[in-house]
Amino acid sequence: MQAKYEVADVLQQSWDRIDTLGLNTWQWRTLKAIRDCRTSAMGGHIDACDDCGNLSISYNSCRNRHCPKCQGVKRAQWIEARESELLPVPYFHVVFTLPSELNQLAMYQPKEVYASLFEAAWATLVQFGRQNNGIQSGMIAVLHTWGQNLSLHPHLHCIVPGGGVDQNGNWRTTRSKGKFLYPVKAMSPVFKSKYLNALRKRLKLDTGLGQTLYDKKWVVYAKRPFGNPEQVVEYLGRYAHKIAISNHRIQNVESGTVTFSYKDYKTGGSKKLMTLTHAEFIRRFSLHIMPRRFVRIRHYGILSSTWKRSKLRLLQSQLLGNLPIPGTKTKKARICPCCKTGHLQIILQFGPRGPPANPENVLADLLRTLLTV
Repeated sequence: MQAKYEVADVLQQSWDRIDTLGLNTWQWRTLKAIRDCRTSAMGGHIDACDDCGNLSISYNSCRNRHCPKCQGVKRAQWIEARESELLPVPYFHVVFTLPSELNQLAMYQPKEVYASLFEAAWATLVQFGRQNNGIQSGMIAVLHTWGQNLSLHPHLHCIVPGGGVDQNGNWRTTRSKGKFLYPVKAMSPVFKSKYLNALRKRLKLDTGLGQTLYDKKWVVYAKRPFGNPEQVVEYLGRYAHKIAISNHRIQNVESGTVTFSYKDYKTGGSKKLMTLTHAEFIRRFSLHIMPRRFVRIRHYGILSSTWKRSKLRLLQSQLLGNLPIPGTKTKKARICPCCKTGHLQIILQFGPRGPPANPENVLADLLRTLLTV
C-alpha cells in the first residue's frame, strides 16, 4: 500500500531553504534525487502490454540507496542472490554498537569512524575463530547509523555462520555446537580494543576522548541461532536495504512540521509519535547519508566474493551431499496491471521535458513501422 506522506513531500515543501541547513554537496545531491524520484524531473518511459495493448506512463526512479521508494526491488534481488549461497549450518545475528561518545566524530569523519567499525568487527570474529579449532569464519555486515528517532546510533548488523573451514577446507562447527556463537562478554573488550586501534590508524584521537572510550563498557550482542538458513536471508534482507526512515512511518506533513512514529525501547518498544520542524527532520535524515562510494554492505571470509567464486560450491557439495544446491531465481517479467496476464514492454523513453501529448500515436507509428519492415 502506498504511503500517504513521503520524505519527498518534506523536501519539496522546504527546498527553497535547503541551502541554509549546512549540508555538503553530496548530501544536497542525494536529497535532490529523493525529491525528484518518480516525477517528471527524472524522465520516464511508456510501457505497452504485449497482450491487451494497454499503454501506461511511468516516471523513472532515482535508484539512490537512501531513497525510501527505491529499496523494494534491490532488497528482493539481494535476497535472491544470497539464497544461492546458503550453507546448511547454524547462523547467528551479531550486533556491534559504537558508544554515543563517538557520535560527534562520526558527523565530521564518517568514513574513518565507520570503516574502523567494519575492520574491528571482522578482526574480533577472526580472533575468536582462530581460538575455536583454528577455523576461518565468515561475515555479512550491514551498517546502520540511526536510531528510531533519527538520532545518530552507528552499529553493524552481522550474519555469522556457526563455524568455518579449517586449513584443509573442511567445515568445522564452533565448540558450542551451534548453541551460541562466542561468549559476548569476552567479545566486547576485544572489540573495543580492536576498534580503538583501527581508529587510531586513521585519526589522531584526542587524549580525553581516547581515555573516555577506553574506560567505557562496550556492548556486543548476539541473538540465538535462526531456525533455518532461509530465515537468515529473509531477516538480513530487511536490514540490508533499510534506510533511516520509511515513508510509512511518516504520519503527517504540515507547513513547517513533520510527525512520524517510532519505537521507544526505553519503555519496552512502545510506539510513540515525534514532531520535528522540516529543518530538523532534514538535518537528522542527512546524518545518515553515507559518504560517496562508501560501501555499507560488506562480505568477509568464507562469505566474501573472492572466496565464494572459487570454493563455495565445493563446500556446499560437501555439506549437502546428494541434496540439490540452492540456485538463483530467474528475473520475473513485469505483469500488465490492466489485464494481469500480459507482459509490459518499454516502447518509448523520454526525458524531463515529459511524455508525448498523445502516446497512442506512438504505438500506432511503431506498429506501422514494424509492418513495413
